[in-house]
Amino acid sequence: MTPGARRALAAASRLFYERGIHAVGVDLIAAEAGVTKKTLYDRFGSKEQLVVEYLADRDERWRTYVLERLGAAGPAAVDRVRAVFEASREWMDDNSPKGCGMVNAHAEISDPAHPAYAVITGQKQWMLRLFTDLAPEQARTLMLLHEGALVAHGLRVFTDPIGFACEEAMEVLGADGEN
Repeated sequence: MTPGARRALAAASRLFYERGIHAVGVDLIAAEAGVTKKTLYDRFGSKEQLVVEYLADRDERWRTYVLERLGAAGPAAVDRVRAVFEASREWMDDNSPKGCGMVNAHAEISDPAHPAYAVITGQKQWMLRLFTDLAPEQARTLMLLHEGALVAHGLRVFTDPIGFACEEAMEVLGADGEN
C-alpha cells in the first residue's frame, strides 16, 4: 500500500468511527489524508471498498489482539474466557470509546449485498466460534454477554459493563464446573 493510501485509510478509519460511515464523504477523507479524490479512487475504487478496508483492518487488529491475550492465558476454559473479556475491556478503553466498530457499522450497513456486510458479520461469527471453542455449552450465552457489554460500553449506560459481563460469564461457567 502506498503512503497516500495508508494515510487515506487511516483518515477514513478515524472519521468513519468518530462520525459514522454515511456522514463521511470522500472529499473529507481526501482532505484529511492530504491526497486527491483521484488518489482515493485509484487506490480503493469506491467509498464502499474503503469501508471494507477500514472494517477488515479493524477486524484483523482485533483478532490479533484477542489471540495474543489468549496465548498468555491459562489452559482452563474459565481463564481463557476471562482473557477474552479482559481483552475486550482493554480494547474498548484504548480503541473504541463509542462502542464496537462492527456494531456501529452494522447500524448503518444492514444490507447483505453491501460488500462490508460480510466483514461485519464475519467478525461476529468468528467471536461465536471462539466462544464455542472455549465453552461449547455456554457459547451463545457468552456471546450475548460479550456483545451486550460492548453496546453498553459505547452507550455509557453504567460503569464497566464489560467487567460486569465477565463476572456473569464466570458465574455461567461456574454453574457447570470449571470447564
